Amino acid sequence: MLKKLNYFTKADLIIWFISVTTIILSFLIFDRENFFTLVASLIGVTSLIFCAKGNPFGQVLMIVFSFLYGIISFKFTYYGEMITYLGMTAPMAVFSLVSWLKNPYNGNKSEVKVNRLKSADIIIMIFLTAVVTLIFYFILSALDTANIIPSTLSVMTSFSAVFLTFRRSPLYAVGYALNDIILIIMWILASFSDISYISVVVCFVIFLVNDIYGFISWKNMQKRQEI
Repeated sequence: MLKKLNYFTKADLIIWFISVTTIILSFLIFDRENFFTLVASLIGVTSLIFCAKGNPFGQVLMIVFSFLYGIISFKFTYYGEMITYLGMTAPMAVFSLVSWLKNPYNGNKSEVKVNRLKSADIIIMIFLTAVVTLIFYFILSALDTANIIPSTLSVMTSFSAVFLTFRRSPLYAVGYALNDIILIIMWILASFSDISYISVVVCFVIFLVNDIYGFISWKNMQKRQEI
């Protein structure tokens, strides 16, 4: 029982508490209506703290977040985000969940075994990312997607991130951090027409902080596992 209570470090809990508090405060200040967005944000940030621990449950929460965020994106005609999360991030999170469950560290199912990328992984990632990005650009263009350039860049960084997550690389967090930066810009643009979207901007700022923390956590986890 004590082991379970000590599962999260003080740093984990502080990051999570500050993240949740900031998201709730931004919702109360800028929104107060779209509780759907609030729930999605809280689930998303909670998934990140589990992912930072290499816990497969983080992927379960990411699947839920992907569906909720896809709906939010649809409402603002960010079709790229909707298609990306519903058609790519959610399915890839399922594959990542299976991959993480099949590769526990020393039999511990709450911690995935960190993997080092091979040259072949990098080549495959670059090729697939280029193909997916090109295809999505034409799809988004045909759908008259709002802010198409950042939307296309979001697809590129999202695919790289989910591929790296599937391959169990610490660099997955870097991919998501880059995606967070693009999404921050996109939702700032959206907030010009509806100030309530400031709460979404704050959400992805918090996600950025968590992904940076996740990268640091995974690098430390990798060093510990390889001793």
